[in-house]
Amino acid sequence: MNANHTPSTSSTSSTVLITGGTSGMGFATARLLLATGAQVVITGRDEARLALAAERLGGGDRLLTVRADAAAPADLARLADTVRERYGKLDGVFANAGVAGFHPVEAVDEAEFARIVDTNLKGVFFTVQHTLPLLEAAGGGSVVLNASWTPHRGFPGAAVYAASKAAVLSLARTLGAELAGRGIRVNSVSPGYIATEMFHAAVPDPAGHEPIRAQVPLGRLGQAEDVAETVAFLLSDRSSYITAQDIVIDGGLVPATPALAG
Repeated sequence: MNANHTPSTSSTSSTVLITGGTSGMGFATARLLLATGAQVVITGRDEARLALAAERLGGGDRLLTVRADAAAPADLARLADTVRERYGKLDGVFANAGVAGFHPVEAVDEAEFARIVDTNLKGVFFTVQHTLPLLEAAGGGSVVLNASWTPHRGFPGAAVYAASKAAVLSLARTLGAELAGRGIRVNSVSPGYIATEMFHAAVPDPAGHEPIRAQVPLGRLGQAEDVAETVAFLLSDRSSYITAQDIVIDGGLVPATPALAG
């Protein structure tokens, strides 16, 4: 095994898995990687959304879509088998699938707690576990976990969501250390306010966007492409000496925002 192996997103031999790739940051990353010549596998829970994403991406034979729910380890095992049969290996993984939920602590019931944690934590962990043999088959590779800015600062109403993402930050540090000797780098990204479908569902009124922009030193919402560029860098050999790290992509929001009280 080559402990220094990392994938190059400019190589047509590079094969990357993106969970939750039908929209938002996952979709933008898939589009960017396809443009560099990579082979890309995207997952989603809904067949119709997968088909639409494939049509929009236009990746031809270099794009594989697999219906899989990241919260279901059996789906992730089947996903790994499918990738093994098609490509035999993976050079990179973007564990991007996630769900949001913002409620006062008293309003969170067990079902909502499980919904968030099952996708955001269990899904990320088992995505890595099931793809490890495929990364090792490539001689090593790079894994990027999608976390959030919310664990970096107090955010009222985000108790469960932020805790699930804090666990993702911990996974990146721990797995980065644990897997380094096997030639696998693990890092995370912590997006701030990114103008994705998830953001617009949480803040549907455009009038609510201005107060949010006002909090961001760069004066704008992030775009999915801002995250995709960073993920592509972390998946590539340009970041070959970076592991167990988190990169916050938030326009300066975290350094400029004090912890908030509920």
